[in-house]
Amino acid sequence: MEEGKAYSPDGVFAHLEMLETRAHQAAMKQEEREQQEEKLARLKARVQELRLQRDELRAKVDLQQKGQLGKEGVALDPAQPSARAVLEWKIKSVKAMLQLFYLTGISGKLTKRGVCFCISTAYEGTYLDSYYLDLLTKPEVQIHRHSIPIFIPLEQIAKKYLQTDIRRFLSVLSDHLNAYVGRRYQADQLQEHFSHQIEGTLQRNSLCNLLVFNYNVSSKSKTFPFNVRLLYGDLCCSLPTEVVVSCAPDAPAALPGNSTAAGNV
Repeated sequence: MEEGKAYSPDGVFAHLEMLETRAHQAAMKQEEREQQEEKLARLKARVQELRLQRDELRAKVDLQQKGQLGKEGVALDPAQPSARAVLEWKIKSVKAMLQLFYLTGISGKLTKRGVCFCISTAYEGTYLDSYYLDLLTKPEVQIHRHSIPIFIPLEQIAKKYLQTDIRRFLSVLSDHLNAYVGRRYQADQLQEHFSHQIEGTLQRNSLCNLLVFNYNVSSKSKTFPFNVRLLYGDLCCSLPTEVVVSCAPDAPAALPGNSTAAGNV
């Protein structure tokens, strides 16, 4: 009977409940923080959009004024501005768009053949990698070269948005990249700071949307091995959508079958 109490699963279940509570609290805090950041980003983006509209209206007024007199001093139709004025307006609009993207970690500069964008990524205030995307604008918008990882669905995103909505294209691509580096950063931090509890090596795939590792919990001079599987079903999210915690295959004989917990985050 004493031996049965030593291997009672109550302690194991209590530990699983504690892990679940901590994970839920962390997810709630992360969600609240992300909502605040998204709200701030939307407000900043709205300000830039209003400024862009203001600049466009000013540019149209300038075009009408510049287009009223030709080389001979003959009055022209205000609706037909000069080619130079149109070019200046286009350049000004592109620069305003680049400034708008800068607020979301996307910067760019004009090139002779198009635009070169830099997408900077970060996780919880820690700046991580930067990725580059060189676009050609003539005869149509197309990707010339880039440093986007091969496992990011760049081709699918481009097919859906590049020709119709370049802002949406860059926004979705940025979401994918930020989510990827966020997942990778979490895995690195887990491996670095909890290596004394993790048994063996933390396993991950290229996208870091599946993490598997074993860890040990000690209680009353006994060691309980657990297996954890984290699945990130949303590739634009840096938080897992499914967490499975179970006894490792090499658990003591008294444990198999009595300590498996799974849940959706």
